[in-house]
Amino acid sequence: MKSFIQKGDIVTVPAPAGGTVSGQIYKVGAIVGVAATTEVAGDPVELKLGGVFELAKISAQAWAVGDPIFMNTTSRALTNVSAAGLVLVGMATEVAANPSAFGRCRLNGVSAPAAVA
Repeated sequence: MKSFIQKGDIVTVPAPAGGTVSGQIYKVGAIVGVAATTEVAGDPVELKLGGVFELAKISAQAWAVGDPIFMNTTSRALTNVSAAGLVLVGMATEVAANPSAFGRCRLNGVSAPAAVA
C-alpha cells in the first residue's frame, strides 16, 4: 500500500515541558502515551499509544474493571472520576483497591475531554 507509513502504536513527538521519564504517561497535543525513554523537553521521545500499563493513580480510589480512566494533565495522576479539566485516556483492565498507588489501564492513544454533568 503506497500511503502506509507505520503501524502507529508508537509515535515520536517532542518531549513536553519538563521532559519525560521512561514508563510514565504523557499528553502531547491530543496524543496520550507512555514514554519509552527519559528525555529533556523538546527532544524526540517515543510514546507507546496502546496497550495495558501499570500507572500511578489517585490512591484513595477503588477501580472496577471497565471503568473509564481520566488523567489530570498537570500531575498525570489517573482517576476513575470524571471532572472538569481531566481528559479520558483509557479504561481500567483490573480491579484496583482503595488504597493503592497504581492501577492497570488500557490506553486509547488519544485524549478526550471528560464529560462532566
